[in-house]
Amino acid sequence: MTLHTKRLGAGPATIPSLGFGTFRMPGADVLDILPQALAIGYRHVDTAQIYGNEAEVGQAIEGSNVPRQEIFLTTKVWVDHYRTGDLQKSVETSLQKLRTDHVDLLLLHWPNPKVPFNETIQALNAVQRAGMARHIGVSNLNTTQMAEAARLSAAPLVTNQVEYHPYLNQDRLLQAAHAANMTVTAYYGLADGTVVNDPLLRAIGERHGKSAVQVTLRWLVQQPSVVALTKTVQPARALSNFDIFDFELSADEMAAVHALTARHQRFVRPDGLAPEWDAA
Repeated sequence: MTLHTKRLGAGPATIPSLGFGTFRMPGADVLDILPQALAIGYRHVDTAQIYGNEAEVGQAIEGSNVPRQEIFLTTKVWVDHYRTGDLQKSVETSLQKLRTDHVDLLLLHWPNPKVPFNETIQALNAVQRAGMARHIGVSNLNTTQMAEAARLSAAPLVTNQVEYHPYLNQDRLLQAAHAANMTVTAYYGLADGTVVNDPLLRAIGERHGKSAVQVTLRWLVQQPSVVALTKTVQPARALSNFDIFDFELSADEMAAVHALTARHQRFVRPDGLAPEWDAA
């Protein structure tokens, strides 16, 4: 295991530290950029039922020169499919679209209080037992919900995918996840592009010959148990985003970036889905 990968749960399994995300990426763009991202070296691909591009993700992977077994593939179950039976049917549909018999990681996308939590967690476990997912986890849960999900699940929950970037403090969640042998998968890691012009991040980048974006991604993956997702439809940016494993931030630089999290700014708060988030 190197910085390129992180341990997944308490066992020997690993997950690539940097993933290629497809949120709000039209299918045509997926077909264009994903094969190029795989050629660059990305081996962790993230999609979801609600993104509407699972079929194109599957087509792009199948048409690439990278064997399926070398790719860590994640998808997420949408909240409308959390009932027993419905969850499995939705995953079967996802697998057909993705042109595979299993995903490496299956997540519950958002909490849904309209369905008993235990029912959903048991349905998620059943899908894993059926061999449709190697690992299971959650997304967008606060620390209390995450602990309850872990308690209810017979199988280990290996990650909680949440918004995390230099302007959002997630210390409580990180500590709770670490204690539960879970990774934190960071989405919106570039704070919707805000990091690009940040004076501190740019100054740190100048010392390393890197951009503010590269500093941010490095800051994320240099943290224990943190996995980062990045997304672009531009090949040059996909390449530069991946070029973060040849330098290291000092302890002082890591602390300086972490100090920015005091702003505690969230970009993702969908009505009817977002839980009561953890305080800073």
